[in-house]
Amino acid sequence: MKKALSLLLVGAMTLSLAACGSSSDDSAATDSATTEETTTSESSDSEGSGEATFKIGGIGPTTGSAAVYGIAVENGAQIAINEINEAGGINGYQIEYNFQDDENDAERAVNAYNTLKDWGMQVLMGTVTSTPCVAVVENTQADNMFQITPSGTAVECIQYPNAYRMCFSDPNQGVESAKYIGENGLASTVAIIYDSSDVYSSGIYEAFAQEAENQPFEIVSVSSFDSSNNTDFSVQVQQAKDAGAELLFMPFYYTEASLVLAECNSQGYEPVFFGCDGMDGILAVENFDTTLAEDLMYLAPFVASSEDEQVQSFVSAYEAAYGETPNQFAADAYDSIYVIKAALEAAGADPSMSVSDLCDAMMTAMSSVTYSGVTGKDITWGEDGEPNKAPLVVQIQDGVAVEL
Repeated sequence: MKKALSLLLVGAMTLSLAACGSSSDDSAATDSATTEETTTSESSDSEGSGEATFKIGGIGPTTGSAAVYGIAVENGAQIAINEINEAGGINGYQIEYNFQDDENDAERAVNAYNTLKDWGMQVLMGTVTSTPCVAVVENTQADNMFQITPSGTAVECIQYPNAYRMCFSDPNQGVESAKYIGENGLASTVAIIYDSSDVYSSGIYEAFAQEAENQPFEIVSVSSFDSSNNTDFSVQVQQAKDAGAELLFMPFYYTEASLVLAECNSQGYEPVFFGCDGMDGILAVENFDTTLAEDLMYLAPFVASSEDEQVQSFVSAYEAAYGETPNQFAADAYDSIYVIKAALEAAGADPSMSVSDLCDAMMTAMSSVTYSGVTGKDITWGEDGEPNKAPLVVQIQDGVAVEL
């Protein structure tokens, strides 16, 4: 039932964000491991070049409720940097990599940016989540520093010419979800639950509702929750059930989604479940009965089970390094580093160039860059910084996310 969507683009995932499913002890151990990995990378990079290096910074949450996203991004980027350095670097120069924790907080993200500037950062791969990214892009724009966010999906994340995105944006996830549901006849009646306190969720919902007017289904129920009331979904589920909705659209993150699925089960409500890229990770939620997610569909830029040679090479390297299968955030970060490499090579850049001159040269180069990686093939970028690539729809089948 393979079906590729042709995205206006953009979507993906953001994120204001959900809680990670690991325990505090596990999180601390993972944070320690990733910090050690980054330190080792910087040391080996410097020894490899002997002189100048390209200094790439990263920002994202490696502690706190959104740490699962930031750690994946840090690690995915590290895999790419290791590969590039081992292959000779960029234009003959090695990469140094420094990733800073922002705890999914805008103020901390700006502080992290200033720390990276003091370190000598020349290019920023970040930030991971939308709210911090919107804050940091004001700084990169003022400094004219090249920035690519692997996973910040809010429109404002790339509102300036120096900023680009690897993932899909919020509005287009909503548009493409509505199109897929309508074009594939998944339901004639649809209910929506969304997070009114989150720009990611609200943006997708609004675009979905607008596109639904062009599709052969009716929205029969709309309900919401916010960050202060995101653990009890009995009212929202009852409303959708009473409205007779055949499909429940959930444009929010997997932590809340696991609670919604459990509530539907307790009420004996069995609609088709459809979500967006924030669903990636639901099978790893602690104490969640993953059988409740069976047949759940969602948009995604990456499927670890793909037979694509590049994907399997990346998955193997990530599993060997970190002992787990990479998620879409790790994949977006991996591709982001290679896009930076492509732009620097196309620009003929070297580390002696100023941050501003590097940015100008890379922006010019991006108009001609075509990149094929683990999150898409033949990807190009417009002047708005949005990637042109086709998303995937995946479905959980027998406990595994597979491409439809």
